[in-house]
Amino acid sequence: MKIPKEGDFITIQSYKHDGSLHRTWRDTMVLKTNENSIIGVNDHTLVTESDGRRWVTREPAIVYFHKKFWFNIIAMIRENGVSYYCNLASPYLLDNEALKYIDYDLDIKVFADGEKKLLDVEEYERHKRQMSYPDDIDFILKENVKILVDWINEGKGPFSKEYVAIWYDRYRQLK
Repeated sequence: MKIPKEGDFITIQSYKHDGSLHRTWRDTMVLKTNENSIIGVNDHTLVTESDGRRWVTREPAIVYFHKKFWFNIIAMIRENGVSYYCNLASPYLLDNEALKYIDYDLDIKVFADGEKKLLDVEEYERHKRQMSYPDDIDFILKENVKILVDWINEGKGPFSKEYVAIWYDRYRQLK
């Protein structure tokens, strides 16, 4: 696949471990790519759920995907500040159809005031049994929760105010 460049639009598809399509985002604008990561933005982006339900994102959100880390990060820019939704997920792959990853249920929500919550632990445990997540993936995911919490606590990468401001400004210039 040709690497998308700044200003291009891509589709994002998340899958479950059993290969079933989970959710699709249409027309995510690419802000930056390199050999390991993609930064993009969703702003009033159409989202389609696996059951066919559709909705549109409410606010601009900077999205961050990496080929080495087992998480992706969504920085939602709201009137009361930036909040984050972090998916524990496989590293992404990019093909001619979309940017794709496997969603592993666990999420970390970071509120604008800095409060953090680990979400969907029961869903993770249920799907781990139902879909037979291998022990090595369970270990990798739990290690990546620790990495993600360190990033949050240190204000690293997408969790820095400067990062969100830079990429949101770039989006507004391209828009």
